[in-house]
Amino acid sequence: MIETPNSKATELLSIVDFFAIKGKAVDIAPFGSGHINDTYKVRTESKGGPNYMLQRINNHVFKNVEHLMHNIELVCNHIKKKLIVSGETNIQEKTLTPIPTKEGKLFFNDAKNNYWRIFILIENTKTYDIVETAQQAGEGGRAFGKFQAMLADLNPHDVYEVIPNFLNIASRLRDFKDAANKNAAKRMAEVVHEIDFIQHRENKMNTILNMASKSQIPLRITHNDTKFNNVLLNKEDRAQCVVDLDTVMPGYVAYDFGDAIRTIINSAAEDEADLDKIKLNIPLFEAYTVGYLETAHQFLYPMEINSLVDGVLLLPYMQMIRFLTDYLNGDTYYKVSHPTHNLQRTKAQMRLVIEIEKHEQLLRDIVKKAANLYLS
Repeated sequence: MIETPNSKATELLSIVDFFAIKGKAVDIAPFGSGHINDTYKVRTESKGGPNYMLQRINNHVFKNVEHLMHNIELVCNHIKKKLIVSGETNIQEKTLTPIPTKEGKLFFNDAKNNYWRIFILIENTKTYDIVETAQQAGEGGRAFGKFQAMLADLNPHDVYEVIPNFLNIASRLRDFKDAANKNAAKRMAEVVHEIDFIQHRENKMNTILNMASKSQIPLRITHNDTKFNNVLLNKEDRAQCVVDLDTVMPGYVAYDFGDAIRTIINSAAEDEADLDKIKLNIPLFEAYTVGYLETAHQFLYPMEINSLVDGVLLLPYMQMIRFLTDYLNGDTYYKVSHPTHNLQRTKAQMRLVIEIEKHEQLLRDIVKKAANLYLS
C-alpha cells in the first residue's frame, strides 16, 4: 500500500496525541534540515497557546533514548532556573522545553519501535549554516559561552555519555590504527603521507587529555556540536537560544571552542578539493573568541583559557582521522558522492590543520588579548 501525504500526517498527529500538549494539534509538516532526527512542526488550534516540534529520535545513533532525554531534561531545567534567577522573561523562548507524554515520560516508543519526543516550538527565530560576518561570529561565541557558563555548576557526572568517546582523541586514534592494520579497502598505499602526518602530531594532539589527567582542567558539561546553525537568533540577529542538545555530555571546554572554530574559521568547504582555497578567516576567529570569553570568562580557569587553541588544533585533526578511518574501512560511515570523497575530505582537514599551525601563535595572542579584556 502506498502511503499518501494525508495518511502520513494522520499517523504523525496520532503520535502527537500521546503527549500532554496544550490545545488540539490540527496540522503537521516537515520542519528544518537536520541530518540525524526527523523533525516536524505541529500547529495547534489555540491562538494563544504554543505550537510544537515533533521529532523522531534516531535510536541507531542514540542507542539509549532514556539517557538521552534525561540529559536534555536535566540541562534544560538547570538553564531555566538560571534564567529565572537572573531576571529573564519569556523563559520558554530562551531554552528548549521538552513536553512529557500523558503518562509522564519524555519520549514515546511506537509499535514500529520508533522513538518520538516533543518540544515547545521557539517561533520567530532564524539560523544560518555559514557565518558570514564578525557580528554573527560574536553572537555564536556569546551563545555557547553563556550555555557553558549556565551549566558550570552542574555536576558532569550527572549527565550520561550518550555516544561513548565521541570527542576522545585517544579512542579515535585507536579506531584509526585498527583500520590501518586491517586495511579492509586495500587503500593504505594511497595514504602514506596522511598517515605520517597523523603519527607525527599524535603526542601534541593528546595535550587536552594530558592536561585533564593531571587535573589541570576540569571536566565540564559541554554541547559537543557547536555548529553556528545550532544557535537560534532573533530578528535583530542576536543570539536567543542554543538548540540541538542531543550530544550534551561530559567534556572539556576546548572541545566546544575548537569545533565551533573549525566550522567558522575555514574559508572553504569541509571537503574542498582545491586546497589552496583553504585559508583562515582571522577576523571571524577574533570575533567569536571575544564573544565567547565575554560570557564564559566568569567560570573559566586560566588553564582552560590556555587550552582553547589546543582545541582549535585538535578538532580538524580529529575530523581528518575520522574521514581517513572511514576511507580505509571502505566508506562505511559517511555518505560519499565519489570513490575518493573521504580522502578528499581528509586532505582538506589536513590542510586546515597546517594553516592553523602556521598561525598558532597569532591565535594564542588573540585569545590572550580577549581574555585580558575581561580578567584585568
